[in-house]
Amino acid sequence: MSATGISLDRVEKTFPLKKRYTYTALKDVTLEVGQGEFLALLGPSGCGKSTILRMIAGLEQPSAGSLAVNGRGPQELVNEHRLGVAFQDHALLPWLTVYQNVSLPYQLAKRPVDSARIQELLELVGLADFRDAHPRQLSGGMRQRASIARSLILKPDVLLLDEPFGALDAVTRRRMNLELARIWDEERTTTVLVTHDVEEAVFLAQRVVVLAANPGRVRHDEVLSFDTARTEGLERTAEFHHVVDRLTRMLDAS
Repeated sequence: MSATGISLDRVEKTFPLKKRYTYTALKDVTLEVGQGEFLALLGPSGCGKSTILRMIAGLEQPSAGSLAVNGRGPQELVNEHRLGVAFQDHALLPWLTVYQNVSLPYQLAKRPVDSARIQELLELVGLADFRDAHPRQLSGGMRQRASIARSLILKPDVLLLDEPFGALDAVTRRRMNLELARIWDEERTTTVLVTHDVEEAVFLAQRVVVLAANPGRVRHDEVLSFDTARTEGLERTAEFHHVVDRLTRMLDAS
């Protein structure tokens, strides 16, 4: 069994409202992600999927319980530039080119810029011909692809993805799923994906955790062990469709 990469132990998250009321977004969430494991979080809107991701990224603190990444606080990995993040908002700097945006983590980490690595990722996400373009010259999907490249540039220990392909058209999204599966298979980065797309979760992840809402809590935890590799043919297998249909019914009933 792999060592624990991410651990949530009885985590609760509340947010203050007006007149001294609070809203409980997450309650009693216990979850472990093994080092090198790919986990997908599914659930209805408001179930706390993105809140979990933000806590792992050190952007939010649990109101109760404990959370650790590689046995330490998330902020330690952030400070060491060992955590890659791609949220729904691409967060590209508008005055920098695509190449400069993707290379920015090198500067923040005070490391030499690896031009070959940047070029490799730009080709991977289909932006090699747009390396000198600014974000305003790109479509929304292209900006998100640049953000994904930037999150991978330092080969992080942990990769957090919040609907990273949501802005892409269906054809490009499918291609990016295939490429992400290939990248993960090569690098085995501990990865947590938040998505509303059941097929995307089942195709990419080794485990799928379904959350219930009000408050957010773990409803179902399923290990995926397909005989077929995460390649184009997987989506055409009966086993794949069986899992997708069952998880979709579970979400529809929530």
